[in-house]
Amino acid sequence: MATAAKVGSNFTGVQMSPKDTKRLLEAVNEIHPDVPGDERGMLVERTERSAEAGRIGSVPVPGSAKGMLKTGFDMMKGKSPEVFLDKLGERLAFERNGVRLYEAMIAKARSLDAGSELVGMLQHLRDEEFEHMLLVRQAIESLGADPTAQTPCADVAGVMAMGIMQVLTDPRTNLAQCMNALLTAELADNAAWELLIELAQAAGHPNIADSFVKAKTQEDDHLVKIKTLMRRDLVMQTR
Repeated sequence: MATAAKVGSNFTGVQMSPKDTKRLLEAVNEIHPDVPGDERGMLVERTERSAEAGRIGSVPVPGSAKGMLKTGFDMMKGKSPEVFLDKLGERLAFERNGVRLYEAMIAKARSLDAGSELVGMLQHLRDEEFEHMLLVRQAIESLGADPTAQTPCADVAGVMAMGIMQVLTDPRTNLAQCMNALLTAELADNAAWELLIELAQAAGHPNIADSFVKAKTQEDDHLVKIKTLMRRDLVMQTR
């Protein structure tokens, strides 16, 4: 993979212009803001806006009789099925985004002539992300819920993935930088599957929890592969 670090005409640091830096620091002490105050006003404003905004969506009421019965039964037992459904929706959204992220990474690898071995590995990881997406969809349907509904956590997961996608699709980024972005996604994905298995068990759905174990094992492998590629590339560059 091409190195992410290259010595060039970078003038962003203050050391490139000591005289201007000195003048800038002097100006900070001499020129005061037109509006008095400090960061406390911003904190108050954010607090007020948060109170007015409310929540990011809601977990929908099950649209099927089966779902209504399951939800009602769980609530009678003092459980909160909406919490589990919200996290299932999040995982579905994340795995769907995962497929798209790997599609973007495959395109990047091909455009940079990274080789058939790397492309083949990325395709394998993409296919498993797709399998995980179908697995979560099946789990949601087994509970009588609607997998096409966007839950609050699913909404947040989509926003989180936007930054990673921007890195992967930026024409200026190289493979090393994109691998680092993918590592961010895989770390979050790995931890989320572990939590989801615990939630399934706590919610009284051992069959769903068992079905997620294979996905967690595969995600462990994804994490190892991405970390190995990054480590191998960076160590080779520093020798």
